[in-house]
Amino acid sequence: MDHASGPIETRRLFFEDATRLEFEAAVVERPVVDGRPALVLDQTCFYPESGGQPWDKGTIEGVDVLQVVEDGEKIVHVLAAEVAGDRVRGRVDGAVRFDHMQQHSGQHILSQAFYELLRGETKSFHLGPETSTLEIGIAKAEDADLERVDRRANAIVFEDREIKTYFVPQARIGEVPLRRPPKVSGLIRVVEADAYDYSACGGTHCRRTGEIGLIKIIKAERIRGNLRFEFVCGGRALRDYDLKNRVVRRLVGQFNVGEADVAAAVERLAEDLKALKKQARRTEDALGAFEVRELRTKTEGRILRAAFADKTPEGVRTLALSAIRQGDCAALFGTKTAARSHVVLATSDGLKLDLRPLVPELAALMNGRGGGGPTLVEIAGSADADLEAVLRAAEERVRRLLAAG
Repeated sequence: MDHASGPIETRRLFFEDATRLEFEAAVVERPVVDGRPALVLDQTCFYPESGGQPWDKGTIEGVDVLQVVEDGEKIVHVLAAEVAGDRVRGRVDGAVRFDHMQQHSGQHILSQAFYELLRGETKSFHLGPETSTLEIGIAKAEDADLERVDRRANAIVFEDREIKTYFVPQARIGEVPLRRPPKVSGLIRVVEADAYDYSACGGTHCRRTGEIGLIKIIKAERIRGNLRFEFVCGGRALRDYDLKNRVVRRLVGQFNVGEADVAAAVERLAEDLKALKKQARRTEDALGAFEVRELRTKTEGRILRAAFADKTPEGVRTLALSAIRQGDCAALFGTKTAARSHVVLATSDGLKLDLRPLVPELAALMNGRGGGGPTLVEIAGSADADLEAVLRAAEERVRRLLAAG
């Protein structure tokens, strides 16, 4: 094919019919992209990544299309393997295409609902593999506001309005009540949800709003002084509902309450757990004080050394801190879990010791690493470490430091 008269331009069949999935095309170029074979065709149904919408999935002559990108007016199809011949047949993955159509069309409706009800302008849109995000130029929104937006967007879906696409010359684009100014010039493609939303957009869209299915906002967070909303449409909304319904049914069964009372039951459980944790800490502190007193009665001097089989690393740290609070001493404690050994060394301020020089030597014995401050260091190492040998080495070093001081 001779293109000497002008640049190569790929005919975008998805502009003409977003429901078309199969096509035949002539091969125009065979570039290589990041070491992968690629094709530029004279026409394609494959949508390239653009405007927050991912590229279409599918095959060309049975070979997987790994990526579809725009290069000026050309569309480049990156392939998993070489494809022979001057003409090829392509097939777009219909499930992925329809999912993208639902999410992108739903975004247009949701964006207009935000603007109509909260005067929130759309700052950005990203269509992700599981959920999509929409950044709206508002600083805050109450739950009641989001419910209004949800209901308004879904009302437009239920009305099953026609979604039309058409091109408008730049000189006449002012006649179209676009929600936001176009980012392109020349001939501008408009996507209109009949008399509700008008957007300059090159994406693939449903034929009617009813095809979008349910639109649901599922999360909100602050970003750059705006709010970013996570949302799902259509099949994704159904999957999200199925997941949450399963969770609620399990909680209803466990708590023996109605669905409307599940949140309150979980909150009560969280409060009870918080109270139990406080009580457990008080009990642990009291037990720790008793254990320290027992150790002191069995120990001569100011160095307490012990290895525990039934304590967590956090419990050993708590015990060491309890020991040095009860009087001037050095606490050298260790414990083991199935995955690792853990040593805590603590010293009272009155002993004026710096424990940090002990870390490299003990870490080498444990095949691990550690760190901390002058009066408290912790070392984590292999579960096979000889904990008693490590603690004896620590005690010897501390005795030398005390003697030198």
